[in-house]
Amino acid sequence: MEKILEVNDLHVTFSTFGGTVQAVRGVSFDLHKGETLAIVGESGCGKSVTSNAIMRLIPDPPGKISNGTIEFKGKDLTQFSQKAMRSIRGVDISMIFQDPMTALNPTLTIGTQLVEGLMEHRKTSRAEAKERALEMMNLVGIPNPEERFKQYPHQFSGGMRQRIVIAIALICEPELLIADEPTTALDVTIQAQILELFETIQEQTGVSIILITHDLGVVAKIADRIVVMYAGKIIEEGTRKEIFYHPEHPYTKGLLKSVPRLDIKGANLIPIDGTPPDLFSPPQGCPFTARCSMAMEVCDKVYPLQTELSDTHKVDCWLQDDRAEQLVAQAADKT
Repeated sequence: MEKILEVNDLHVTFSTFGGTVQAVRGVSFDLHKGETLAIVGESGCGKSVTSNAIMRLIPDPPGKISNGTIEFKGKDLTQFSQKAMRSIRGVDISMIFQDPMTALNPTLTIGTQLVEGLMEHRKTSRAEAKERALEMMNLVGIPNPEERFKQYPHQFSGGMRQRIVIAIALICEPELLIADEPTTALDVTIQAQILELFETIQEQTGVSIILITHDLGVVAKIADRIVVMYAGKIIEEGTRKEIFYHPEHPYTKGLLKSVPRLDIKGANLIPIDGTPPDLFSPPQGCPFTARCSMAMEVCDKVYPLQTELSDTHKVDCWLQDDRAEQLVAQAADKT
């Protein structure tokens, strides 16, 4: 399959009065055409920072892409000027932000917000833009689009506002759609509808999707591959089947145990004890060591090398690496 996006050794830092926060630390992944890739992990693990870096929306200062490349269709976006990026955002790459109420302008009608991107980037007339906007409103399931076109965001429910944000993101027919926590503020019924909408849109348009979420349950149905992030790093990645049925990193297993199960009567949720590490001064070894019940001596001292369990399944964990015993033995010899 054709690769549409390749992120290589991405580092993003933020300078503060208290020091430098290493928010993203050497993230690498790729995305194929027509594929849905889910990036999951706890709040603060670097998911949204990674997505904003792809869009070049990291505020500088205090933020900075300190290292790495982001290649979209063979072109490194880190080398683009902000003017060049404006010609790409909304046209080739679009993003759905977390809160649809703050993403929409409350003083402008829905119709105005739908057509402005099309008129700016495609140079279409207002009449043509309106026709296209009504088509998109139909596609995302907005009833009575002619009437709704004239209304304001406060006249829409949360689920309808989210559909409008999706329509705005897709109206210029981008090749890559980044959805940052698109279902967080919605109830479970509307969540299911929005996820089904993503599937329908992908079937009809062939758009590639990066879905950012902290909830593995949300991606169980639509993700082709899953990337698990922790403390600014990717600690496991694999296909949906590999992550859900054969997780190998203790953190991934912990996330899965914290998801409610309907197939096991009386099953208790098991939280992950402890808190993520301070990214002002990240640990030298595996960042999950302090919270891991299976941690070994080497885990706290050396970051694990990536272990390839299959062509698609990779994990950064000493429990899966035979070299761990050698390192422990070498450390014992030195002492």
